[in-house]
Amino acid sequence: MTIGEMLAATVPMARTLNLEFRETTPDKAVVALPDRSEYHNHVGGPHAGAMFTLGETASGAIVLAAFGEQLSRAVPLAVSAEIAYKKLAMGSVTATATLGRPAAEVVAELDAGQRPEFPVSVSIRRGDGAVTGEMTVIWTLRPNG
Repeated sequence: MTIGEMLAATVPMARTLNLEFRETTPDKAVVALPDRSEYHNHVGGPHAGAMFTLGETASGAIVLAAFGEQLSRAVPLAVSAEIAYKKLAMGSVTATATLGRPAAEVVAELDAGQRPEFPVSVSIRRGDGAVTGEMTVIWTLRPNG
């Protein structure tokens, strides 16, 4: 099962919004929100809540790709998130997530018995490439037990 398939199967909102997982690697996750009228706001573009879910899902996809080998000993959890809406989003939008710290550094903290926190940056773009939103999600790996 791919990370996208796993998220669609286990995260109801990802499935509800029919998010498309285009790329999921430890270096980058790319997830798209299709243009559907039921996701629109009062100006005809994707609702802010749908874009937030898109960005948070892209951040979760890269976390699973980068730290999937740690799932037997730690649970990834979003700690906080901040989003800025930059331009009017119309049509399909795509979120690209990248880790804000090297994965090896985060794993070293986990190995040392700590509960590491790390940022994931997300850029949300419309079809013409314009950035419509920027998001930062702080994640942690909570050790089991």
